[in-house]
Amino acid sequence: MVTLDALALAALAGWAYLAAGHGGFWRTGGGPPQGAAPSAWPHVVAVVPARDEAAGLPETLPTLLAQDYPGRFDVVLVDDGSTDGTAGTARRLAAGAGAAADLRVVRASERPDGWAGKVWAMREGVRAAGEPEFVLFTDADIAYAPGTLERLVRAAVGEERDLVSRMATLGTGTPWERALVPAFVYFFALLYPFRRVGRPGARTAAAAGGCMLVRRAALDRAGGLAAIRGALIDDVALGRLVKRAGGRCRLDLDRDVVSRRRYPRPADLWAMVARSAYDQLRYSPALLAGTVLGLVLLFAVPPAAAVAGLAGGDPAAAVLGLSAWTIMACTFAPMLRHYRLSPLRAPALPLVALVYTAMTLDSARRHHTGRGGVWKGRVAVGRTAR
Repeated sequence: MVTLDALALAALAGWAYLAAGHGGFWRTGGGPPQGAAPSAWPHVVAVVPARDEAAGLPETLPTLLAQDYPGRFDVVLVDDGSTDGTAGTARRLAAGAGAAADLRVVRASERPDGWAGKVWAMREGVRAAGEPEFVLFTDADIAYAPGTLERLVRAAVGEERDLVSRMATLGTGTPWERALVPAFVYFFALLYPFRRVGRPGARTAAAAGGCMLVRRAALDRAGGLAAIRGALIDDVALGRLVKRAGGRCRLDLDRDVVSRRRYPRPADLWAMVARSAYDQLRYSPALLAGTVLGLVLLFAVPPAAAVAGLAGGDPAAAVLGLSAWTIMACTFAPMLRHYRLSPLRAPALPLVALVYTAMTLDSARRHHTGRGGVWKGRVAVGRTAR
């Protein structure tokens, strides 16, 4: 029981630090952009990599084309080897009523060795975009509320940011999505506290790939997309690239940016996480082991200590475990509220964390068996795409 007490104390110390000293990672509100509107609105080109997205584009592309932006705004959709008529669907949608932006559809050329598929499609879009002041990298499954682009540009110009990114609100239409999706965003914020990303002196750097507005000059100064050509997790890589080159970044969680991609089965969410989790750990067995131990200490020990302490007559373990568990649940509650779910779900976070631990282990297994990074029939393993 002494060992259990020590583990529970370590878990409580960890949660005390995370709650009070880890950049307020649990806070979901980003706040409005600061500074005055630009006197001349800059030219923006949205680049949309799209691979077999014909079914989903009617829900998303019109919301992007309809952005009533005060300056010049164009959209480049990169057809990345689609076989379902993605390009034709995009052109038909652009020809419909309500399109405020011009759409250009380009087909990605053959991908060179060493490039991840999505990053190459982004590079093809940038090449077709010309010389805008800002590039908006956005996924084909992202829908935008009216005025979102204007708010992004106001944040970039008014706050002198080189990268402004919005974490899209993911769908929670099924029981499995409601159980797992809020925790996915919570763990992302735990790894990359949004306020630290926005702090110029902090080393933390990240972005959310569904919506990234980048100053073109800053991207070029940092070495362009070629500098992250093999990145499987392109958004975090882009955030690091821009910040390490001296750029100022901002990352928020926003209901104005919504992902329409659905994960109706647990296997769909599992595949999404397992595709890239081991890449996040730089394919390091040591980092994998440390991550698993850390997850067990922080998420499994508190409820285990609470239950074992109450059942075994160890009040110290019970109090320490319950205290850590309570702090954990309190940090998760704001994310649940963002997704309009009951905070009563928060105490179940340890079970969800164990599921994500299993996903991470499976990601490593897939990598070592040559099946890592599978997405829509294409494999990108590590930093070398193929």
